[in-house]
Amino acid sequence: MNARTAIIQDNQPDGDRIITSSPRDPLAKPLLEALVGEYTTRYHDVIGREPDAATHEVYHRYPPEAFEAPHGGFILLLRKGVPVAGGAFMAHADPQTTEFKRIWTHADHRRQGLARRVVEALEQRAAALGYARVYLTTGFRQPEAEALYKGLGYTALYDPLADREAQFTLPFEKAIAARREAQSA
Repeated sequence: MNARTAIIQDNQPDGDRIITSSPRDPLAKPLLEALVGEYTTRYHDVIGREPDAATHEVYHRYPPEAFEAPHGGFILLLRKGVPVAGGAFMAHADPQTTEFKRIWTHADHRRQGLARRVVEALEQRAAALGYARVYLTTGFRQPEAEALYKGLGYTALYDPLADREAQFTLPFEKAIAARREAQSA
């Protein structure tokens, strides 16, 4: 597979396109770099966190192929050809479950429903691969992500009364309608 397989998910009247991509695609680099910046800014002062933890999380925790077919996916939402949002999914220990990662929207394009569109596109693609459940986590300093997931019907798997910083990550889950589609070669 090429680094970029431009499969258009939706062509919106605003000119936005969702394409299938890869973390290796040069077009994804600005999204990944901004995600590193976001994590660094939000979590730089967490006790025990290594200075390069955000870089490790985004670039080294999982290999790029984890987010590629046949068990995963990586998408970019393009506006006028520029990536403004994106996300990924990968296999989980439970074969019926996929894990969503790298969901991000450029700071200049927030509050426009782009993250919602990305999550919905990821759900559709994961269901097409036969996954029946989504598992995801967000950080304790990302209340907008927490609100997004709850608004999309995700169930929180954490104690809302417990200390957020002590939990660090906030897990969620959602059942999706699995429908396996034929894979093209």
